[in-house]
Amino acid sequence: MGHSGDADETRADTEPAPEREAPSPHHELASYRLGEVIGRGGMGEVVLAHDTRIGRDVAVKRMRSAEPSGPELSRFMREATIQARLEHPAIVPVHELGTDTSGRPFFTMKRLAGVTLQAKMRDPDATLQELLRAFIDVCFAIEFAHSRGVVHRDLKPANIMVGDFGEVYVLDWGVARVLASPHDTPAVAPAASHPGDTEIGTLLGTPGYMAPEQARGDEANAPADVYALGSILFEILAREPLHPMGSAGIASTLDYPTASPATRAPDLGIPPELDAACVAALASNPAARPSARELARLVQRFLDGDRDLEQRRALAAEQLTAADAALATGEPARRAEAMRAAGRALALDPHSTRAAAVVSSLMLEPPSELPANLASELADAEIRQATVDARGAMLSHLVFVASLPIVLWNHVRQPAPVIAVYAISLFLAWLWYRFIADPKRNMLWTVPLNAILLGLVTRLLGPFVVMPIILATTVGGLVTQRHLLHRPLFVIGTMFLALVVPLALEHVGVLAETWRVADGALISTSTIVDIGGLPTTVMLLVATVGTPIVGALYNRSIAVARQAAHRKLEIQAWHLRQLVEVE
Repeated sequence: MGHSGDADETRADTEPAPEREAPSPHHELASYRLGEVIGRGGMGEVVLAHDTRIGRDVAVKRMRSAEPSGPELSRFMREATIQARLEHPAIVPVHELGTDTSGRPFFTMKRLAGVTLQAKMRDPDATLQELLRAFIDVCFAIEFAHSRGVVHRDLKPANIMVGDFGEVYVLDWGVARVLASPHDTPAVAPAASHPGDTEIGTLLGTPGYMAPEQARGDEANAPADVYALGSILFEILAREPLHPMGSAGIASTLDYPTASPATRAPDLGIPPELDAACVAALASNPAARPSARELARLVQRFLDGDRDLEQRRALAAEQLTAADAALATGEPARRAEAMRAAGRALALDPHSTRAAAVVSSLMLEPPSELPANLASELADAEIRQATVDARGAMLSHLVFVASLPIVLWNHVRQPAPVIAVYAISLFLAWLWYRFIADPKRNMLWTVPLNAILLGLVTRLLGPFVVMPIILATTVGGLVTQRHLLHRPLFVIGTMFLALVVPLALEHVGVLAETWRVADGALISTSTIVDIGGLPTTVMLLVATVGTPIVGALYNRSIAVARQAAHRKLEIQAWHLRQLVEVE
């Protein structure tokens, strides 16, 4: 163990090593002016250098030990030759392979400037799209290596460099396996190790990122790199590592190799396509994992916004099935669940006529039994409308009370009925005022009060001429009230009695006569006030003209409210038709 420092081998301008050390004086490289140490692992170190022949800055990797063992030399040379033959934009190019003045090997590489993907994931300014683009570059670099018969075996965020200009590099090929090589024996691990270090020897890789087959000590092939890529993608999406570091990571990998980032971090809204791609890469069976190229393409499709059409249709079908199941229960409370499922189906497949039909049906056709929350909302809407109607009724009675001076202008013979008429009207105005403050009050008994009021008005103005106008206006106003809307016969019958009962009482002589027919003329009189002259003319004119005007204004206020509600409904329906493409 002890190879993790090699992950930092070519970093130059950012993320400095904890300690900057000058190169050992016994290491001399011809044509290179050496600088500070920027990375150190269990076997090698990386030093900044200036190539005096070409005039460029490079990174030099060389052996740390003054007397390296044969296996160490072999592994160092394998790393140099593997990295040198992988000519890919995301793999650091090797410029030169040689020996120093003491005969120890070294190789020079391109000097990099940037941060590791590990640091990039911790940057709050780094976007998901930016991290995914870097991840795709890594996938294609690993696919290239696989096509050349090379398995990295130690992929992790610390071994990936993201440059200052968007370039991406896969670092540390020191434990890479050449599948075609007959000499694939790893070096013996150093004695000292730390959690998170690359393990060399029995286990190759970094606990927490190595595949289950690596953790078991089995042979690691290309699918092992794909598992490591899946672990990196998991960390990008869930913002936390898939497995813990160190020995606990090995146990976690063996016991729970596969996990869903969307399940681990449900609040992050991880796209289902990325979640499915990650889960596939983390399959416990190596044969079930996609290739690195396939994994890259799955992520690229998401970035391109080209989500797989068949997958969307399959997901839409699942949502429609869920909607049908919710509706089949017949439970009103599950109608909202069905609506949400159908809406998701339409979002996944906007051209689905079935999804459009289900959404349209649910939105435009009322259910036979309303869900409790919808019934409550409708009741609230009806109460709001009832307060508008009640305000009109209150104002109508107040306008009637305002006519008292005109009645008093006529000589009043019986004050008691006049007082009763205006007292009842004023009381009704007060009741409607109370109803506005508390719309849940029962106002059913306002009907008999209005009937008594109309009966008294027949004694004041007579049963004919003006009375039918007042009766029609009163009935029209009452039947529109929320608590009387479904009781029209009760309202009409009661108002009919208000007119007929006084006439019947007059016929049997209980009440004084208010009308008669004489010489082909209908004569109407009042038993309460004197009839005749200008006061009577004004009173009849106000009653005849004022009553229909008040009634018209009252009914207009109701019609305006109804029209506004109807327009709102039509506008919503129009928008829905545009959404679901239903003509």
